[in-house]
Amino acid sequence: MACDFRIPAGMTPVTRKKQIDSAIDRLNKALAAGEVKVKVGSTGAVVFTGTWQRDGISDTCAYRKLLVAGSSALRMAVARAEAMAGRKVDPKMIAAGVHSHDQGGTWHKGH
Repeated sequence: MACDFRIPAGMTPVTRKKQIDSAIDRLNKALAAGEVKVKVGSTGAVVFTGTWQRDGISDTCAYRKLLVAGSSALRMAVARAEAMAGRKVDPKMIAAGVHSHDQGGTWHKGH
């Protein structure tokens, strides 16, 4: 995934993988505790609202990793977000990397 390929200077790929895994674990726990929520944009893209130590991981990358891992906390948060937004998450928008830098105020194409 894209977040796996962005290795900061001076960091080994193994260290980056551990950092990513740790950040995803923190996000999963924050979702389960209700400290972080999912918001579905008008295009069906997702963003995580609330504060979590992301370590340079985008919301779309984190979403994909939690989805692949079968996170029940993510599934429940997405179900709530879809009900609140009145629309479903669009897998095409996730695949395209559509994201927000301001917790869903504005949305940007993948870059």
